[in-house]
Amino acid sequence: MRIKKHLILEFKFDKKLRFYFNNKPLYGFEGDSIASALHAQGIKKFTKSQKYNRPRGFFCGIGKCSSCLMRVNGVPNVRTCIAPLKDGICVETQDKLALLPSAEFKERPKETVDVDVLVIGAGPAGLCAVIEAASQNARVLIVDENQVVGGQLVKQTHKFFGSKQEKAGTRGIEIAKELEKEILDLQKSGKIVLMLDSTVIGYYESDKKNFHKFGVVKREKYENTLFEVNCKAAVFASGAMENMLLFPSNDLPGVYGAGAVQTLMNVYGVKPGKKVLMVGAGNVGLIVSYQLLQAGIDVDRVVEAAPKIGGYNVHAAKLRRCGVPIFTSHSIKEVYGKGKVQGAVIVKLDDKWQPIKGSEVKVKCDTICLAVGLTPSTRLLFQTEVKMVFIPEAGGYIALHDDFMQTSVKGLFIAGDASGIEEASTAMIEGKISGLAAAVSLGYDKNKSLLKKYQTELKNLRAGPFGEKPRIANEKIAKLMEKKNAGL
Repeated sequence: MRIKKHLILEFKFDKKLRFYFNNKPLYGFEGDSIASALHAQGIKKFTKSQKYNRPRGFFCGIGKCSSCLMRVNGVPNVRTCIAPLKDGICVETQDKLALLPSAEFKERPKETVDVDVLVIGAGPAGLCAVIEAASQNARVLIVDENQVVGGQLVKQTHKFFGSKQEKAGTRGIEIAKELEKEILDLQKSGKIVLMLDSTVIGYYESDKKNFHKFGVVKREKYENTLFEVNCKAAVFASGAMENMLLFPSNDLPGVYGAGAVQTLMNVYGVKPGKKVLMVGAGNVGLIVSYQLLQAGIDVDRVVEAAPKIGGYNVHAAKLRRCGVPIFTSHSIKEVYGKGKVQGAVIVKLDDKWQPIKGSEVKVKCDTICLAVGLTPSTRLLFQTEVKMVFIPEAGGYIALHDDFMQTSVKGLFIAGDASGIEEASTAMIEGKISGLAAAVSLGYDKNKSLLKKYQTELKNLRAGPFGEKPRIANEKIAKLMEKKNAGL
């Protein structure tokens, strides 16, 4: 299941690592996650559901669902999709409720860190926020759950649209490398602290005046160190989660979110399957379908419930030139297979979005890729006292915020998909605004004039037809924020 040849990417499967899965010796490679190493061996079933004992497999690939939880070296509930593969580790499936750990846990001291700005998430928004805040000489700590920085950029092989400011003509993977270099240079100079393989687990009332307190767990060899982080400002750049569709057997191994397919394929060089049915013809569905073709994987077809495609025509045209049909007014009715996906049934929809009886078609495939939108990742925000509102055009619940990306609580800012689902280009500009505004709010105003420039760039980016949803969302946010400030 390894990708040996790729039109754009080069994968180095150099250093072999031996590990054990349910007492059976297996091999992966340095740089693998536990889940990608298992998937490369053809192992798709990772666990079972607690109530119905149904098989579960890789779904989100970013540690935000429970489909890949396993015991590692005796420690239960390890998110194997983001846990790095280490030589000699023992991995076991959890078919029942997680038992007490068999590993010996030692009491570890809590460490305290005080900074000016905490940035949560090292994706495009978080990285840009760090660079801007650090450029003002603010002391910044950035925390991310993954082994590398870049977020979704590390898996985006397509070239960006837009203007020069939005990195037009540059691939996402190249933008990730550029931002990573800036971050590592800042880290070497001592201007920031970078904490990877770490999770911000909670927000707490600080006993220090004008400070916010967060709990952070850093994982080291599957052991945890707890940090108490006190900051004067925080930027929530925690990204988004994959949406799911309701249909029979949508939980079978072989049903993936589009981001998970990208992660396996473009980060770890592992094929998600041999034949894919893509559900969703927005930009993500179209782009990922083309990336599958680039990796030598067959895309049977793309189905879209809406009467027309939702993404750019240029992406759809590339697929059609490659012989991949796109069926609008079609959706997936069910998936079938014993223990894993072996095929699906698609159905035509009428003008009221209802299935047309007798239009069902069976499609043989081993992979279902769901590109049906994202939901802002706001669980941590709900722990704070910020005002949360549901805005459909933003993708779900988001925190009310002003033009400087500051929420209803002083010192707490948001950026990227956590503030509403948009493109990576938008996330980077919002990151710049939030990081700079956070630093300025603390008295670091060396380049305060840049705020207006970034706000203009953001407005221009949303000016086109594909910016309609974000414009509507931000108009609603502005009105609700105005009401709140007026005490209504």
